[in-house]
Amino acid sequence: MTSPIIVRTVAEMREHVRAWKAAGQRVAVVPTMGALHEGHLSLVRLAQQHAERVIATVFVNPKQFAPHEDFDAYPRGEAADAEKLALVGCDLLFAPNATEMYAPGFSTLVSVSGVSEPLEGAARPQFFGGVATVVAKLFIQSQADVAVFGEKDYQQLQVVRRMARDLDIPVEIIGAPTARAEDGLALSSRNAYLSAEERAAAVALPTAMKAAAAAVAQGARIDEAERSAVEALKAAGFGQVDYVEVREASDLSRLGPGPIGDATGRILVAAWLGKTRLIDNMAVG
Repeated sequence: MTSPIIVRTVAEMREHVRAWKAAGQRVAVVPTMGALHEGHLSLVRLAQQHAERVIATVFVNPKQFAPHEDFDAYPRGEAADAEKLALVGCDLLFAPNATEMYAPGFSTLVSVSGVSEPLEGAARPQFFGGVATVVAKLFIQSQADVAVFGEKDYQQLQVVRRMARDLDIPVEIIGAPTARAEDGLALSSRNAYLSAEERAAAVALPTAMKAAAAAVAQGARIDEAERSAVEALKAAGFGQVDYVEVREASDLSRLGPGPIGDATGRILVAAWLGKTRLIDNMAVG
């Protein structure tokens, strides 16, 4: 088991990337906010199928948190993250501080309209500007040939794809299937916030989502399937349900209220269980 090289500056990371590329090796990047779990490690393994060298980044990005959100409480643990990356043979861990990413006087924001506006964009208006800005920087800083993101954050994946395409950033973006626990709950760093009782109840989210997706695929009205999913979440103990919506998979435009017809759908869900906000999604059909 070889531990990843840990670097904290863009200059250090680029020095390694230059050497790898001079040797004819492709480079992949896996952006994360740390608190790594099996879902993140599956992204690294997928990246290794597409490149000889893999960089994992760990940076809890302040620009995607609103003042009332959990930036200070977000789980952190670089030493544990490095140990987990060593288990899968990740080559390099880029762990910058906030000043390295956002130098004094930093005043640029990358804004992606359209696909960023509904769902998470409506619930967390600052979120995707922060995501697009930091991911654009990581792409440019790492000069990666490939980037891997999990489909669990499906809207984020579509925003990143649009941003890279619109800005002509030469990186191949690969979406990885959502990693799930045995009971179906999507793996997430925020699952650590759940009490034992809440963790047991959380399985209602993928269960309700799967039932709604199946109903829509079989011809049910979209609005009725969405309403049934909300009722199932409330009955299971969820509090506020931010959204349960079936959207067009490619651009997240609204579908319904009737049957899905020939559209390619994606159901996306965000709901609160206690003080923890969980999100998930899956294909319809």
